[in-house]
Amino acid sequence: MKIKIYRTIILPVVLYGCETWSLTLREEHRLRVFENRVLRRVFGPKRNEVRGEWIKLHNEELSDLYSLPNILRVVKFEKNEMGRACGAYGGGEGVHRVLVGKPEGKRPLGRPRRRWEDNIMMDLQEGGGGCRDWMELAQDRNRWRALVSTVMNFRVPNMRAIS
Repeated sequence: MKIKIYRTIILPVVLYGCETWSLTLREEHRLRVFENRVLRRVFGPKRNEVRGEWIKLHNEELSDLYSLPNILRVVKFEKNEMGRACGAYGGGEGVHRVLVGKPEGKRPLGRPRRRWEDNIMMDLQEGGGGCRDWMELAQDRNRWRALVSTVMNFRVPNMRAIS
Protein backbone atom coordinates (compact mmCIF):
# COMPACT_ATOMS: atom_id res chain seq x y z
CA MET A 1 0.00 0.00 0.00
CA LYS A 2 2.86 2.40 0.83
CA ILE A 3 4.43 1.78 -2.58
CA LYS A 4 1.12 2.64 -4.27
CA ILE A 5 0.96 5.90 -2.32
CA TYR A 6 4.54 6.69 -3.32
CA ARG A 7 3.91 5.94 -7.00
CA THR A 8 0.56 7.75 -7.27
CA ILE A 9 0.95 10.76 -4.97
CA ILE A 10 4.56 11.54 -4.07
CA LEU A 11 6.37 10.71 -7.33
CA PRO A 12 4.13 12.80 -9.62
CA VAL A 13 4.52 15.81 -7.34
CA VAL A 14 8.31 15.45 -7.26
CA LEU A 15 8.59 14.86 -11.02
CA TYR A 16 6.20 17.58 -12.15
CA GLY A 17 7.70 19.10 -15.31
CA CYS A 18 10.69 16.74 -15.32
CA GLU A 19 10.61 16.47 -19.10
CA THR A 20 12.02 20.00 -19.29
CA TRP A 21 14.72 19.61 -16.62
CA SER A 22 18.39 19.81 -17.45
CA LEU A 23 19.95 17.77 -14.66
CA THR A 24 23.51 18.01 -13.41
CA LEU A 25 25.23 15.09 -11.67
CA ARG A 26 24.59 16.73 -8.30
CA GLU A 27 20.86 17.02 -9.00
CA GLU A 28 20.73 13.39 -10.18
CA HIS A 29 22.44 12.36 -6.96
CA ARG A 30 19.91 14.33 -4.90
CA LEU A 31 17.02 12.61 -6.68
CA ARG A 32 18.53 9.18 -5.98
CA VAL A 33 19.08 10.10 -2.32
CA PHE A 34 15.47 11.26 -2.05
CA GLU A 35 14.13 8.06 -3.57
CA ASN A 36 16.33 5.83 -1.40
CA ARG A 37 15.26 7.72 1.71
CA VAL A 38 11.57 7.27 0.85
CA LEU A 39 12.06 3.58 0.05
CA ARG A 40 13.91 3.03 3.34
CA ARG A 41 10.91 4.49 5.16
CA VAL A 42 8.52 2.33 3.13
CA PHE A 43 10.35 -0.98 3.56
CA GLY A 44 11.72 -0.27 7.03
CA PRO A 45 14.81 -1.83 8.60
CA LYS A 46 15.61 -5.52 8.46
CA ARG A 47 16.61 -7.72 11.33
CA ASN A 48 20.08 -9.25 11.34
CA GLU A 49 19.59 -12.94 12.07
CA VAL A 50 23.03 -13.46 13.64
CA ARG A 51 23.22 -10.48 15.99
CA GLY A 52 19.50 -9.90 16.39
CA GLU A 53 19.78 -6.15 15.77
CA TRP A 54 17.99 -3.94 13.26
CA ILE A 55 19.97 -2.56 10.33
CA LYS A 56 19.16 -0.17 7.47
CA LEU A 57 18.70 -1.58 3.99
CA HIS A 58 21.53 -0.93 1.54
CA ASN A 59 20.90 0.68 -1.84
CA GLU A 60 21.25 -2.63 -3.69
CA GLU A 61 18.70 -4.27 -1.40
CA LEU A 62 16.32 -1.36 -1.98
CA SER A 63 16.63 -1.69 -5.74
CA ASP A 64 15.95 -5.43 -5.45
CA LEU A 65 12.82 -4.84 -3.35
CA TYR A 66 11.55 -1.99 -5.54
CA SER A 67 11.09 -3.66 -8.91
CA LEU A 68 9.78 -0.58 -10.75
CA PRO A 69 12.15 1.79 -12.65
CA ASN A 70 14.08 4.17 -10.43
CA ILE A 71 13.47 7.90 -10.44
CA LEU A 72 16.29 8.74 -12.87
CA ARG A 73 15.00 6.28 -15.44
CA VAL A 74 11.55 7.86 -15.19
CA VAL A 75 13.05 11.33 -15.73
CA LYS A 76 15.11 10.09 -18.67
CA PHE A 77 12.09 8.41 -20.24
CA GLU A 78 9.90 11.51 -19.88
CA LYS A 79 12.65 13.71 -21.31
CA ASN A 80 13.08 11.42 -24.32
CA GLU A 81 9.34 11.35 -24.94
CA MET A 82 9.31 15.13 -24.89
CA GLY A 83 12.25 15.13 -27.28
CA ARG A 84 10.39 12.89 -29.69
CA ALA A 85 7.33 15.10 -29.55
CA CYS A 86 9.35 18.29 -30.07
CA GLY A 87 11.41 16.80 -32.88
CA ALA A 88 8.35 15.50 -34.67
CA TYR A 89 6.85 19.00 -34.97
CA GLY A 90 9.52 20.24 -37.35
CA GLY A 91 10.70 23.80 -37.81
CA GLY A 92 7.49 25.80 -37.96
CA GLU A 93 6.21 25.41 -34.42
CA GLY A 94 6.90 27.62 -31.41
CA VAL A 95 8.38 24.68 -29.50
CA HIS A 96 11.07 24.30 -32.14
CA ARG A 97 11.91 28.00 -31.98
CA VAL A 98 12.30 27.83 -28.21
CA LEU A 99 14.58 24.80 -28.45
CA VAL A 100 16.94 26.05 -31.14
CA GLY A 101 16.61 29.82 -30.60
CA LYS A 102 19.54 31.85 -29.33
CA PRO A 103 18.76 34.45 -26.66
CA GLU A 104 20.13 37.94 -27.13
CA GLY A 105 22.28 39.75 -24.61
CA LYS A 106 25.39 39.02 -22.60
CA ARG A 107 26.20 35.58 -21.29
CA PRO A 108 27.24 35.13 -17.67
CA LEU A 109 30.83 34.29 -16.79
CA GLY A 110 31.90 30.70 -16.30
CA ARG A 111 30.96 27.41 -17.81
CA PRO A 112 27.52 27.35 -19.45
CA ARG A 113 24.88 25.16 -17.82
CA ARG A 114 24.01 21.93 -19.52
CA ARG A 115 21.09 22.50 -21.84
CA TRP A 116 18.08 20.25 -22.27
CA GLU A 117 19.17 19.51 -25.82
CA ASP A 118 22.60 18.47 -24.51
CA ASN A 119 20.93 15.92 -22.22
CA ILE A 120 19.01 14.48 -25.15
CA MET A 121 22.22 14.23 -27.19
CA MET A 122 24.04 12.53 -24.30
CA ASP A 123 21.24 9.96 -24.01
CA LEU A 124 21.38 9.28 -27.73
CA GLN A 125 25.15 8.86 -27.72
CA GLU A 126 24.90 6.58 -24.68
CA GLY A 127 22.46 4.39 -26.58
CA GLY A 128 24.64 4.29 -29.69
CA GLY A 129 22.35 6.54 -31.70
CA GLY A 130 25.26 8.18 -33.53
CA CYS A 131 22.84 10.59 -35.23
CA ARG A 132 23.97 14.20 -34.94
CA ASP A 133 20.54 15.66 -35.65
CA TRP A 134 18.25 14.39 -32.91
CA MET A 135 15.26 16.17 -34.45
CA GLU A 136 15.65 14.15 -37.64
CA LEU A 137 15.87 10.96 -35.60
CA ALA A 138 12.76 11.92 -33.58
CA GLN A 139 10.69 12.09 -36.75
CA ASP A 140 11.31 8.38 -37.34
CA ARG A 141 9.14 7.03 -34.53
CA ASN A 142 10.30 3.39 -34.74
CA ARG A 143 14.04 4.23 -34.62
CA TRP A 144 13.45 6.68 -31.77
CA ARG A 145 11.51 4.16 -29.68
CA ALA A 146 14.15 1.50 -30.24
CA LEU A 147 16.87 3.90 -29.16
CA VAL A 148 14.95 5.09 -26.10
CA SER A 149 14.30 1.50 -24.99
CA THR A 150 18.03 0.80 -25.34
CA VAL A 151 18.90 3.85 -23.24
CA MET A 152 16.31 2.95 -20.59
CA ASN A 153 17.88 -0.48 -20.07
CA PHE A 154 21.26 0.99 -19.10
CA ARG A 155 22.25 0.96 -15.46
CA VAL A 156 22.38 4.37 -13.75
CA PRO A 157 25.99 5.11 -12.68
CA ASN A 158 27.01 4.85 -9.05
CA MET A 159 27.98 8.19 -7.46
CA ARG A 160 30.93 6.63 -5.62
CA ALA A 161 32.46 5.65 -8.96
CA ILE A 162 32.01 9.21 -10.30
CA SER A 163 33.37 11.07 -7.25
